[in-house]
Amino acid sequence: MKPELKFVGQNVLRVDGVEKVTGKAKFTGDLAIPGMLYGKILRSPYPHARIISIDASRAEALPGVAAVLTAADISDLDPYYNGRPVIAIKKVRYVGEPVAAVAAENQETAEEALSLIDVQYEELPPAVGLEAALSKGAPLIHENASGNICSHEHVEKGNIEESFAESDEIFEDTFTFPMVYHYALEPHSVIADFSDEGITVWSSAQHPFQVRGDIAKIFGLHPTKVRMVIPFLGGGFGSKSYTKFEPLVVALARKAKRPVKICNSVTESMLTVRRHGAKVRLKTGVKRDGTLVAREAEIYLDTGGYADNGPAVAIRAATRVLGPYRIPHVRSDAYAVYTNSGSAGSFRAIGAPQTIFASESQMDIIASKLSIDPTELRLKNFLKKGEELRPKLRGMDANLASSLKKLVSASQWKRRSKKKGAAMGLACGATNAGATPVSVAMVRLQSDGSLAVFAGSTEMGQGVRTVLSQIIADEMSLPLEAIHIGGADTKVTPYDSSTGSSRSTTLMGLAVQRAARDLKNQLIKIGAGAFRAKPSQIRLVDGAMICGEARLTFREAMTRRFGGPGGELIGHGDVGPEITGTLPVFWEIGMGSAELDIDQETGEVAIKRYVSVADVGKAIHPEGCVGQEEGAAMMGIGHTMFEQMIYEGGQLVNSNLVDY
Repeated sequence: MKPELKFVGQNVLRVDGVEKVTGKAKFTGDLAIPGMLYGKILRSPYPHARIISIDASRAEALPGVAAVLTAADISDLDPYYNGRPVIAIKKVRYVGEPVAAVAAENQETAEEALSLIDVQYEELPPAVGLEAALSKGAPLIHENASGNICSHEHVEKGNIEESFAESDEIFEDTFTFPMVYHYALEPHSVIADFSDEGITVWSSAQHPFQVRGDIAKIFGLHPTKVRMVIPFLGGGFGSKSYTKFEPLVVALARKAKRPVKICNSVTESMLTVRRHGAKVRLKTGVKRDGTLVAREAEIYLDTGGYADNGPAVAIRAATRVLGPYRIPHVRSDAYAVYTNSGSAGSFRAIGAPQTIFASESQMDIIASKLSIDPTELRLKNFLKKGEELRPKLRGMDANLASSLKKLVSASQWKRRSKKKGAAMGLACGATNAGATPVSVAMVRLQSDGSLAVFAGSTEMGQGVRTVLSQIIADEMSLPLEAIHIGGADTKVTPYDSSTGSSRSTTLMGLAVQRAARDLKNQLIKIGAGAFRAKPSQIRLVDGAMICGEARLTFREAMTRRFGGPGGELIGHGDVGPEITGTLPVFWEIGMGSAELDIDQETGEVAIKRYVSVADVGKAIHPEGCVGQEEGAAMMGIGHTMFEQMIYEGGQLVNSNLVDY
């Protein structure tokens, strides 16, 4: 029997809401560990240079300084992760790369010590931007590579040459997308403690288990010797995915023999990670009636000085450039390119904004040339349910036409203004979401009848703790107040591959539901014995088991099971690749339209109306979904109209929130 849904689908109060609005919620920067030192990082002033020497003697002699870390201190480690070193080794590849780090009794002393470190550099010619990095004779950013291509993803189906020959019209266009910054309210923050018992790290990390793995590899430890503790995050959007500078802080704590905390400034976080800038070339063949025949794509992604997750972005971009359309013949090549700028990383739907912007812009160009309404062109070419975008990917699981028709109706597309200066545009996207489908959860029914939930998902403002609580509350028929869920702690919470790619509600949600169901079955077995009834005769209602007129609370069931107060029941649930067989776990569908007024004299753009349609399936917390959509729309408007990280000669010239 399916449980009655009292909480799923309702706009319940966020379980962390009171903590956050009263200031009780703790973020990494709020924490203080006994004996903790404060750290600062000395960063490269050059985009590309050899390190000739580092003299830290004056800094080390400064009263209050406990340790100075340089590459000389990590020679016994396996110092690389995601293609980057813990701290610069012999060379720097972007302005802002960590060259040395100081741990001191207070922040002021640490900052003073940085000014006392003498670093001698030999400047090298930089390759700033895609054009420079890809040009003939460009300086090699990584000497052991044959060029500046970090990774290449190739997708092909059909016969691209023949299909262009059979096309009635061929469109060739080039689009560029700027580097942009996430601006999560909380900059990156890390505390590390190194001892004989192991390593403990408190961090604003979205992927604690992946960071744990990197740290264990670097320091030659078993992963169980590394503990990642994740408090609340003040936003992430992908900026805190994968490992950032946690290994550096661990190495500094190792040298200082005391815990160390380093909190980035906003400027430092802008130099730590950003979205990939991109150049996208599209060649698309169509029939006169608008049927898409072929697409050839070349995508160049500015991944910065180190790979980070550039290869993963290239993999996604090569597919996402195809849009949600039926294109029989495809050749798509995506390149992550090393440049002498700060490393790029994950940022809301990796590889999608860059490529969907290009694809949808060209769809409008095609519609205009063929005199077809842009919505009709899209409807004509949408994938239908079950159709494959390309081989080895799960078929489309959404009704794209239905979503677009909702958008057309809500935006009043067919009644859009034709006056001079008025404009309306729309775009459609389908992204292969869900990432690695591995999540494990545990629920623990305690002797007082309350439920403790152990899940490795990171709460960073998206509301995952609330959503998981709603799912469990309905499965166990418990009030939300009886359910307690904390943050990720790799020593306590079971494994979760990551928090990102829209996977937490879908995958961790399923894992906690399965864990609750396992626990429920254990309770029903106890109830069946107590009531001398069949399990099918027992219902869970408001924290109790009901059989006919008889009632047994969860607390009473625990006493019966263990013969007195105390004891716990534990439910386990997990999700693995078997849930789909083929990735993606699901297709994420989003469509939007914007209505603008453009002043013909000043060029000022006023956004009159924006409409978003997102196929989310069953909305666990509808207001939470709306909040996600509104936030994404605002980010998109920012990227389109206001935001760009500007590099001049390798220097980020607008690395603050006033100029950015």
